[in-house]
Amino acid sequence: MGDGDKLVGQDVIRSGGVERVSGTQEFLADLEIDNVLHLKMVKLDVARARIDKIDVSKALEVEGVVDILTAADLPQPVPRFGPVYKDRPIIAVGETKYHGEPVAVVAAETLEMAEYAASCVEVSYTPLPCVTTIEDALAEDAPIVPSRDDGTKPSATSNILQERNYGWGDVRTAQADVIVENSYTFPMVTHFAIEPHGFVVDAKADRMTVWSPVQHPFLLQKIMAELFDLPLTQVHVLAPDPGGGFGGKQNPKFEPLCAYMSLRTGRPCRLVMTLEETFQTVRRAAARVHARTGFAKDGTIVFQDIESDYMIGAYVDIAERVMTKGNYLGCGPYRVPNARIHARAVMSHTTPSCAYRGFGTPQIVWAVENQMDAAARELGLDGLSIRMKNLAKKGEEVVRGDFPADGDWAQTVLKTAETIGWDQPLPDGHGRGIAVGIKSGATTGLSNSTIRLLADGSVILYAGTSDMGQGARTIFAQLVADAFGAPLERISVVMGDTAMVPFDLQTSASRSTVFMGTAIQRACADILEQVKELAEDLIGICRDEVQIADGRVRVGEVDQTIYDFVKTRLGKWNGELIGNGRMRKPTDPAHPLGGTPAFFEFNCTAFEVSVDRNTGEILIHKHVTVGDVGKALNPLQVEMQDEGAAIMGLGHSMMEHIVMGADGEIRNLGALDYRIPTTKDMPLSLQTHMVENGDGPGPFGAKGVSEGAILCTAPALAAAVAEAEGVVIRDLPLTPERIWHALQDQKTVA
Repeated sequence: MGDGDKLVGQDVIRSGGVERVSGTQEFLADLEIDNVLHLKMVKLDVARARIDKIDVSKALEVEGVVDILTAADLPQPVPRFGPVYKDRPIIAVGETKYHGEPVAVVAAETLEMAEYAASCVEVSYTPLPCVTTIEDALAEDAPIVPSRDDGTKPSATSNILQERNYGWGDVRTAQADVIVENSYTFPMVTHFAIEPHGFVVDAKADRMTVWSPVQHPFLLQKIMAELFDLPLTQVHVLAPDPGGGFGGKQNPKFEPLCAYMSLRTGRPCRLVMTLEETFQTVRRAAARVHARTGFAKDGTIVFQDIESDYMIGAYVDIAERVMTKGNYLGCGPYRVPNARIHARAVMSHTTPSCAYRGFGTPQIVWAVENQMDAAARELGLDGLSIRMKNLAKKGEEVVRGDFPADGDWAQTVLKTAETIGWDQPLPDGHGRGIAVGIKSGATTGLSNSTIRLLADGSVILYAGTSDMGQGARTIFAQLVADAFGAPLERISVVMGDTAMVPFDLQTSASRSTVFMGTAIQRACADILEQVKELAEDLIGICRDEVQIADGRVRVGEVDQTIYDFVKTRLGKWNGELIGNGRMRKPTDPAHPLGGTPAFFEFNCTAFEVSVDRNTGEILIHKHVTVGDVGKALNPLQVEMQDEGAAIMGLGHSMMEHIVMGADGEIRNLGALDYRIPTTKDMPLSLQTHMVENGDGPGPFGAKGVSEGAILCTAPALAAAVAEAEGVVIRDLPLTPERIWHALQDQKTVA
């Protein structure tokens, strides 16, 4: 088939899209499980409290209630789990550590019965001092968040879980003409996936089945097997496609709690959380960053000195890695001859933070890109010129001695500037801002794929990747269809079942196309070698004379697609062809991240805005985002992913933030009180573009996408506001109230 027939590079409509928008897709809450019990958690309206007594007698009298579980009903000491540190108890032990940590769970025949019974559980408790800000957590007399007497990690005498130091050159002796020094804050925000968290577990003494829309089915399988002392073969994880994840569904949350209740009752147990409960379960790490940056007179960076604190919450989850990886590239995509980065993961009595789109990068980019604009104003430069002067060229190092710049990033920046009309005159009251961001792709990993090419030419592809809405099913089917010259509708993709699909490390870090895509290509190549054997056997010609390319087999007078060739001839073999492929990036123990990045995800974003001086509201006239994607295997999906990331970035830039009360309780739970962007907040013009140079490590030179457009949204927007109104704001979000106050302060100073 000719290039015009290729599916890779075409705007193929996403598999499952119709089901998602029509409401026919079955999410976890829609699955029919026989004899299932419904669970409801009992929580306290305070962050930290000593649990004095739990009286379940009235709740047990409620019709339909089967059982109620507290910490006293679990093995002692209460088991703990976590992806890195085993610090999270199955249920609160002795005291709650954050607002929303369950102290009991009710199992009943219906959800309504469980909810009512949960309201009847009487908990006597004593509120305890809590820390819900970075400043409070680091105070000398701060209450210590990690447990110190249960023999588990982390145990500590301070709330600093981990410190990381990166750097090169000598910041102390570097001579700069201009030094810019400022502090910046980034708020706690929540994922707000359309599908709240949910879990179903059917546990027996010798085996367990878990339904969870988790991003890492095999990690969940491993953690559950360890917790319940079962072989991996006896823990079956089924991961239906989730209704959004963004990192919040990366690791186990309440699957172990459901499993213990299932063991006690002998029945499957389902826990489907409300949106408000999900707010209490996952969030992005808040951050405080102090940056001191030196520049030469021409705008060249001389040194970068960064101190950052990430507030990660009551339990670690994967947040220490978030701090580590985000700060490793703290200097951004620039040539920086001298650097010092000191980063700390700080624990607090708040919802445990976890992976979130961008994985710690937007927090540090907010500070570093604002520093660039501050220097530009002082040196008489603009935001574009100072970035172009310092941007690393392809092959140059951004971290000394590590993986070099893997793209022509200047091309991306110039494309953004051209699209926003950087050199065009601005209307009165308008301002423009531009910013760049860089994120490390996956540093380690293993992805396996198995493909069955059946006798009728149809194909079954097995992949452990989770399709969270990023369109992985479609991309993978495109790769297979092109490899075999098969119609797309003849490709079936199986995911999310640990009993059927081969091992895949995880679905995160924009790795799916690069890692699993490569594994699929190699599985296809395995099958193509078998097609040569088939041709040799049936046609009676040396296999070296069989030519296979572009999804076709050519030998003698035969010139057919692989699909047609197999469909007409494989029946004589009485079987099918099975191919296996793997992509592995081994761990490097000497590297601070465990390995060099497989690729960089680079983005440039620009805005044109105006501000209502009476209200402080921002009106976005133009929003442009351009990503360095290597190769867009499906341009339509890349565009959709970039648009989604860009709009998500507007959330933490303009409005999203978790509000805490005096006792550490979240004051704005749910959709009514926690604002996210709606159609009324959309830019008047949103344009997404991509730069394709085929220079990535994935299939056809692809790189990972979907996170880039969220990395530098906030600093680009803040720069546009600063140019429009002359106010510089260093604390997110850029709410109308915050901007209005800045404008009033500006009047006072004037």
